[in-house]
Amino acid sequence: MGVRDSRENTMSTRALAVSLALMALLGCTKKERLSEGTADSAAGSRMADSVVATVYGFDAPESVLDDAARDVYLVANINGNPSVKDNNGYIARLKPDGTADSLHFIQGGRNGVTLNAPKGMALSGDSLWVADIDALRIFDVVTGRALGSVDLSSQHAVFLNDVARAPDGSIYVTDTGIRITATGMEHPGPDRLFRVAPDRSVSVVLEGDALSQPNGVTWDATGNRLLIVGNRILGWKPGDSAPAELMSGPGGYDGVEMLGGGHFVVSSWDSTGVYLYDGTTLRAIATGLASPADIAVDRKRHRLLIPQLTENKVEIRVLPR
Repeated sequence: MGVRDSRENTMSTRALAVSLALMALLGCTKKERLSEGTADSAAGSRMADSVVATVYGFDAPESVLDDAARDVYLVANINGNPSVKDNNGYIARLKPDGTADSLHFIQGGRNGVTLNAPKGMALSGDSLWVADIDALRIFDVVTGRALGSVDLSSQHAVFLNDVARAPDGSIYVTDTGIRITATGMEHPGPDRLFRVAPDRSVSVVLEGDALSQPNGVTWDATGNRLLIVGNRILGWKPGDSAPAELMSGPGGYDGVEMLGGGHFVVSSWDSTGVYLYDGTTLRAIATGLASPADIAVDRKRHRLLIPQLTENKVEIRVLPR
């Protein structure tokens, strides 16, 4: 989720604007939005030649995940206040052409599912791990059946945001340390990175201002490390005492995805765009996006999947080479 404030815990102008826009969005009715489950071409929009489809009808889509094994896209919908345990979040499943395979594939309050405000997702085999305020929810990605939860409330988790799986089977999850209220955002903190071991024991591996409000996280196989993005782009190898800043850039980062060879793409709310790191520079490949959240990459089709949280839509674009 891409709202942010300064490290001094005061809100930036943009963070306040985004928070208020999100609150206004959550007050909309379905009649004020486009129809659910529709897709149309986005010809004539910014960088139109790269847009394959725009899919409408979501409810604050925070994250997209490419499930390559089943050739579908999963979209996590907050559907309410990102900090409130209302059990009405859901995960949609899309076909690669943008049509809905199952709009409510996994839905809070149905079939024994608890899902309040789902954000980042990761796959470990056939298990789908989802960040949900202060817990990690686990589902069978084939059937959508609930497989359990890892409760981090005893660790005082505040705002679990994104999830990544490491080669040893560990699950890492960021805690941005923010809370969304009816009037905006606060940052009670602390900023943290949790590790869930294969036996599901939980530990805090990083904590403090050096994380700079961590949001997106992904495993970098080339560097044998995690990439962690928030206000900065950081690299951290398991066992290191602190993360290292890798490069400067616009900030306000949300999603990050590896492309191989150390290259990656990252979304930025502050610059309303998506950037590609090609091993040398960070260059814009999509601009003018209202709320680019936790992006995904379809490697089979060389596509970039961009959820726009306050616009209730997901853009499917050609990923520049």
